[in-house]
Formats: sequence, C-alpha cells, structure tokens
Amino acid sequence: MTFRDLLADTFRTLAAHKLRTGLTMFGLMWGVVSITLMAAAGDGLREGQRQVAAEFGENIFIVFRGRTGKQAGGQRAGRMIFWGTKDHEKLAPYVPSCEFVIPELTRGNVAVRSPFNSALLLISGSQPPYQKLRHLPAAEGRFFSWEDDRQGRRVAFIGSEARRQLFAGREAVGQEISINGVPYQVIGVMRSKDQDSSYDGQDVKKVFVPFGAIIRDLPQPAPYPPNTIDQMIGKAKTIDHHDACMKEVRRGLARIHGFDPEDDDAADIWDTVREARAFAAMADGMKYFLGAMGVVTLLLGGIGVMNVMLVAVRERTREIGIRKAVGATRRAILTMFFLETLIIVSISGGLGFALAHAVCAAVNTLPMPQYFAGLYATWQVGLTCGGLLGLISFFAALYPASKAASVDPIEALRFEAGG
Repeated sequence: MTFRDLLADTFRTLAAHKLRTGLTMFGLMWGVVSITLMAAAGDGLREGQRQVAAEFGENIFIVFRGRTGKQAGGQRAGRMIFWGTKDHEKLAPYVPSCEFVIPELTRGNVAVRSPFNSALLLISGSQPPYQKLRHLPAAEGRFFSWEDDRQGRRVAFIGSEARRQLFAGREAVGQEISINGVPYQVIGVMRSKDQDSSYDGQDVKKVFVPFGAIIRDLPQPAPYPPNTIDQMIGKAKTIDHHDACMKEVRRGLARIHGFDPEDDDAADIWDTVREARAFAAMADGMKYFLGAMGVVTLLLGGIGVMNVMLVAVRERTREIGIRKAVGATRRAILTMFFLETLIIVSISGGLGFALAHAVCAAVNTLPMPQYFAGLYATWQVGLTCGGLLGLISFFAALYPASKAASVDPIEALRFEAGG
C-alpha cells in the first residue's frame, strides 16, 4: 500500500465516524484556543501596564528629600534634609552610571492668568531633559531649551487641561500669561495623555517653566530654607545600570549632605522600574497559571484522542487481521494509526490557532481599558502549542498503534466487534 492509498484510507475512516472524530477534534481545538487566548491576555496586560507607566516616565526614579533615620558624622538622627538648587551639579562626579540627574521645583496653587481666563495651577520648573524623562510630548510648539534655562527666560510649556482652562480652545502658542504676576510667553502645549500615578498632580494640569526661571521668580517659600528644591529625577544610561545609578545618587547625596548612605529615610526614592518589575511578575504569574489551565485542557483532549484510537482498534480488529493476512507489515499498521492520530491533531491544532487569532484580531479592534493593551498572540506561544500537539499526537497514538500492530491475524479474523 502506497502512502497515498494509506492517506486516502485514513480520511475515509475518519469520515465514517464523523461525530466521534468531531468531538475529539473539538477537545483538542479548545485546548489550543485556551492556551493561546490566556497567554495573549497575560501579554496584553503586561504591555498595557508598560504603556501606562511610560506615560508617567519610563525607567526613571524620583529622589525626595527626607529626614535622617541614623546618626552620621556626629549629627543626630531626625535631621531634615533639603536638596539644594546646585546639588544636581555637585552629583555629577559621583554618578557615572546615570544618564540624567536633574532638579525639579514645584509650586502649587499659583495664580495664572491669560488674556481670557485665570486659574490656580501647579508650576513645575526643571531642565530640558525633563520632557523626555516625564514623557511630555508636544502637540503644538516646543519645550524649553538649554539656552532658555541658562538665561532664565520666562517661557512656558502648558498642559492640555491648563490650556483648556486658560484659553478655552483658542490659540495658545505665542500668547502671554501671567504667573504670580510675572509675564511668561507660551511656547508649547503638551499633548493630552493618560496618567495613573503622580507625586504632585496630573501633568495635563501643569505649567512647565525653565529651572533658571522658577528659582528666580518662584523660589521655595518659608519656612523652607532658601535655594532648595523639592526633588530630583534620575535615569540610568541603560536599564542594566539602573540599580547602580540609584545607589550612586544616594551615596553622592550622602557625601554632600553628611548622612549615612544606607539611610533610606534621608533620601526617599520612588523607583518606577521596581514597580514595573513587580507588576510584570504579577502579570507573568497570571499568564502562566491561565496557560497551565489551557495545557491541562489540551492534555485531556489528548487522552480523548487515545481513547478514540483504542475504540478504533477494537472496531477494526478484523480489518487489521485481513491486512496482516494479505501481507501488511507491522510498520504499515503502526503508520496507519499514527497517521490517523496526526491528522486529527493537526487539523484540530490548525483550527484552534485560526479561531484564537481571529478572536484576538476581533477583540483588538475594540476600545481597550487602562492597563490592557489587547490580546497579544505571540509566536512563542504558537511554538509551545505546536510542541505540545506533537507530543500529544505521538503518545496518543503509541499505545493504540502498538496494540493494533500486535494483533494476531488468525485471532483477528475470528473476532466479533460487538462480542
């Protein structure tokens, strides 16, 4: 018997038992759909969190001033620490792993007026890299430059909500606003963005000005010491240098301000990378748990295939005996049952992949909630399912095929399927 005849005979056998074959294939197909969709949901959750986190600032950390919790250099614990307006420059020799360490001074509830309206807004003053670190894309105009900062120019980059309050849809770039009675020129408007976390307020409701301007026009008020700021923002050269960069910043500040570098209370650090890793670990755990449930479903489908093949062996015992009596080899009988199993598993897997990807495509056309980017069906999951299907087809066929190949032709010819 040629391979072509064997293939045709296999399809005729499957067609003769449509219901049994269809139910068996459905179990395998549902297992593939379950694994693919559950893993895709986990990857979509991880990607959604990454996108939301990127709106605040990706792979950055914020260093807040604090109060010493340990004695150091002969000074008592409990001493208040204040970052100075020049600390970011003094830190430069101590932070080789950092790409940026920049200052930020914020002033809340500042009276801001335009020719059309007024509002109490938060003013943030920093340096040009702040736009990249805190993800402040410009919808119109530009962010302030290093030259603006060095000269302390009175220019402002305003959030989308601040623009709505001050200008109510009118042209904002090029207009003059008054910040605490001091005139500033609007040079840019930020694109609207979603933001799930903040340490002082939503960026869309802020006005951003050069650091050189804010420390002159809106310095830290009493009772805070003069020439001090609220926090500094840092970013490592690469993600691999992130932890080293934070340690260098803490050690550098400890030298400048005379506190113990191991004193976490003196320099409180908000680490967005640590938060992202924790969320990713949670998303991965959920993905693997749901994926494991899909694998169990797929394995149960494999057991169903084996049971169906065992029934097929029993029903076809006389046929197998006749085949062996006319010269069919053990290898031919094994091939027949392995091929039948392989066809069932392959068609089931193909239909499962097609259905799962169709569901992913349909879901991804819908509006997505925050923290969920859609269903991400990856090639890694496809390879995993393919490998599992290969193992299932082999082990599901191994015992039934071996049992069929060991049938004695004389006993088989006397066998009655219903007996």
